[in-house]
Amino acid sequence: MQKTILILLLAITTYLSLGYRPAAATKEKLSEYGFFTGELVGQQPAPGIVPYRLNTPLFSDYAEKLRFVKLPAGQTVAYNATDVLAFPVGTTLIKTFYYPNDFRDPAKGRRLMETRLLMHEPSGWKALTYVWNDAQTDAFLEVAGDTKQVSYVFEDGKKRSHAYTIPNVNQCKGCHNREEKMMPIGPSARQLNGDLTYTGTSENQLLHWQKAGLLTGLPNLNDCPKAPVWNQPETGSLEARARIWLDINCAHCHNPKGPAMTSGLNLSVDETDPTALGIMKAPVAAGRGSGGRDFDIVPGKPDASILLFRMVSTDPGIMMPELGRKTTHKEGVDLVRAWIKGMK
Repeated sequence: MQKTILILLLAITTYLSLGYRPAAATKEKLSEYGFFTGELVGQQPAPGIVPYRLNTPLFSDYAEKLRFVKLPAGQTVAYNATDVLAFPVGTTLIKTFYYPNDFRDPAKGRRLMETRLLMHEPSGWKALTYVWNDAQTDAFLEVAGDTKQVSYVFEDGKKRSHAYTIPNVNQCKGCHNREEKMMPIGPSARQLNGDLTYTGTSENQLLHWQKAGLLTGLPNLNDCPKAPVWNQPETGSLEARARIWLDINCAHCHNPKGPAMTSGLNLSVDETDPTALGIMKAPVAAGRGSGGRDFDIVPGKPDASILLFRMVSTDPGIMMPELGRKTTHKEGVDLVRAWIKGMK
């Protein structure tokens, strides 16, 4: 009996020494995790919860997002220049989707829609979605998905109203899929290489993570890739901004290890082969998704390009991305249109 107990203790010690932790029990309410201090709606991170942002985020029907990361105690993440950071087991990525009541004036308040958790367990990443109640006091676990109507005043001063879709568990897996494993999409070194305000002080996020003991192996900041901000021309060329928009919105599927690998289309920002990028590339099997067009990208002719046709569409059988939106990102379409139009 004593020998059995010793073997069990040794196994547990080895398990923990490798950085593993038992999977946290799924909570019914977001408040039960203790991620935030004060009123939950304020989204003020508790100690050990670090906010972050992406230079160019995924479009989600114009929803804004608040992002946070929680690493397990004593654990770090290693820098790499090309891919999403390899977060250790025990990490939780927290993302709250919301709409400002008036995009021109944050002081007019906001409506929180959902908070998604990506939790790295020993068996892999697990996605959980918590939907905010109308009173904005808490968010509750929802596995079946939901649709809510939203309305707000946009940057042009006009009121908008449309459906906002909260994905079910399987839909989460549809986007966060890499070689049939669920993986994070956004937090790479290039996307984190930008400033964020921490308690009143602006600082580069990679440097902040390094100082906070979260990130190891960071080279000189000048040697780190930096994603441009898609709608800020001063941060990058037209091509660079269009490519990073396609990278974050499309390349999680359209890459050699993604669920759309059979298309032969690779929209990753590092792709250098024009054909793989879609330039004068015929689709493998687009069906009516081609819109009668012959090539993914036709230089100088955005309206003859399948890529743009599918970006504009809101038809579920045509539109790309397939999930995560019900509306057309007009500004993103304009950016990619200008890039294709300028091609020789």
